[in-house]
Amino acid sequence: MSMNTNDNQANIEDLLDELYDVLEKGWKLPFSAGRVFVDGEEIRQILDDVRDEIPAEVRKAQAIVADRSQIMEDARREADVIIRSAQEKAQSLVNQEEIVRLAQQKANEILTQAKTQVREMRQASNDYVEDLMRRADESLSENLAELRKTRQNIKTSQRNSQI
Repeated sequence: MSMNTNDNQANIEDLLDELYDVLEKGWKLPFSAGRVFVDGEEIRQILDDVRDEIPAEVRKAQAIVADRSQIMEDARREADVIIRSAQEKAQSLVNQEEIVRLAQQKANEILTQAKTQVREMRQASNDYVEDLMRRADESLSENLAELRKTRQNIKTSQRNSQI
């Protein structure tokens, strides 16, 4: 593609060089302030050739611009994809961090609940043991009082029987 462009540029440049050559070969009119008499048909032919070459050059330039635009558009699309992917990865990391934070928070809540339950169970256990010991103490105290009373009755009965 660039080779054709160079060839076309060379053609236009060659044609312009031909125009200069025709001007150089032209007959200079005396006292005309540098005016030159040239072969009009030869000049017309060269200008027609230049006119034929220019649209091709313009089309090639437009194709180059279109290619450049397409390349830029493709690069923009690829950049958008890369940016979107980076944003998704960043969001994923944020989500994972949030999941870890929530899991840590839940674990702390469970640990706090477990500690509370252990304290409550210890208190209930202590209260139960205290109640058992109090009832045992009361029962033993009653039995001891009964035993002492019975013992006293036996002593009193023995004294009375000895008399």
